Amino acid sequence: MSEYRFDTQAVHAGQEPDPVTGSVTPPIHMTTTFKLPEPGPRLMDALFLRGDRPPHVYSRWSNPSVRTLEEKMAALEGAEAGVAFASGMAAVSSVLFTFLSAGDHVVASDVCYAGTAELLGLHAGRYGIEVSLVDTSDAEAVRQALRPNTRLVYIETPANPILRLTDIAAVAGIAHQAGVPLVVDSTFATPVFQRPLALGADFVLHSMTKYLGGHGDALGGIVVGAREEVHRIREGMLIHLGGAMSPFNAWLINRGLATLSLRMQKHQSSALAVARFLEQHPKVRRVLYPGLESHPQHDLARRQMSGFGGMVVAQMDTETATNLVQQVGVFTYATSLGDYQSLLFYYPTEMYVDSAAYLDAEQKRAVREWAGDGIMRISIGLEDPEDLIADLDGALGSTG
Repeated sequence: MSEYRFDTQAVHAGQEPDPVTGSVTPPIHMTTTFKLPEPGPRLMDALFLRGDRPPHVYSRWSNPSVRTLEEKMAALEGAEAGVAFASGMAAVSSVLFTFLSAGDHVVASDVCYAGTAELLGLHAGRYGIEVSLVDTSDAEAVRQALRPNTRLVYIETPANPILRLTDIAAVAGIAHQAGVPLVVDSTFATPVFQRPLALGADFVLHSMTKYLGGHGDALGGIVVGAREEVHRIREGMLIHLGGAMSPFNAWLINRGLATLSLRMQKHQSSALAVARFLEQHPKVRRVLYPGLESHPQHDLARRQMSGFGGMVVAQMDTETATNLVQQVGVFTYATSLGDYQSLLFYYPTEMYVDSAAYLDAEQKRAVREWAGDGIMRISIGLEDPEDLIADLDGALGSTG
């Protein structure tokens, strides 16, 4: 469906009316096992996962409900293929361990999702993988971190939780000059607002648990890219490590994708209103949102993103934050993001930065400049923005 625009693909890509029942909504294929083709070429295609759409054998390998989701996400990102996983972290670990072996080196962002940072900073070394965590917003720092044994560059933009951006095109050029692929975690932006493959990335990764599903009711992750390399991830990691997505979760997330564009526009417009409110509040020391002119990378955001997303970060001290989370009524204090309802979570600097054993002193200092005493990560949902602002205003006003 490459001839169709984004919103049409979000509704139709990868799916068609059920050929048996005529159901317009794709069925949920809650099965582990499939009847195999008779002995011959099609059976070999199934057993060796050959061709664009080989017959299904076993749901750890592939499943019709999951394939629908994979094909839709590939279409939305402009990729040849995708492979879905049970969670975002399953997608992250599968990419890393497909392309990295003992003795290899990876350059990655020093600020990214905590699970990814800890996998790289605390565990990869146990498998003989060398890791350089750098400020990837500085393209030259990425270049200088490259080694002869570098096999992968991994970035997250906008970065969780401080909304620091990385210039995808610049880093892609540096990685490709060194002959290594670039992986971009684009969870915060979604394909609505950012298309990393069009900027030179080789793989795009998402935690589909967040905006893509959008309802806070299904875990999932996905990697999209060139067909041959995605097949390598499926064959090497999905099948052998077993992080297979539930067909029901795939069905739920596929349903969420149909409204993704509409939801992201709402998330963004409300986030901008909340960010502007917080930027003027005396109890908030600093607001980070790529759509604000005050964001240090606002120009980059305008160049590489078509929108700025639904995440807002507010610097505040621990006392203000503690009172705030106790007083809000519309917001929910929770660690996830991207839901239809607004969520917030506080990262004290001593917890987020100082306890990060995988960062050196200079890295901690640099991250602390963004985090201040602590940051409130705010995921803006689909409620009326005036109610969200009133909720924050009332809660901040009650902090003494």
